Amino acid sequence: MKLINIGFGNMVSANRLITIVSPESAPIKRIIQEARDRGVLIDATYGRRTRAVLIMDSDHVILSAIQPETVANRLNVEEEEDEEIDE
Repeated sequence: MKLINIGFGNMVSANRLITIVSPESAPIKRIIQEARDRGVLIDATYGRRTRAVLIMDSDHVILSAIQPETVANRLNVEEEEDEEIDE
């Protein structure tokens, strides 16, 4: 299982991640509110500003305080390391 650090020592499974988006748009804000109402919102910001929203295949929505680009870079670096190990 591949884990990605989403800030403050919190990790998510790379295999279960569907998308990483910015929280500014109205549709994403709606997704966050609907997840909160359904009880599937995970707030991993530790009280800081939400900068990335991760949508998982289990229908959970995770809030992170690090930039979406940073999460994506961590995912890409981990995939490259795995490819090097396989060779």
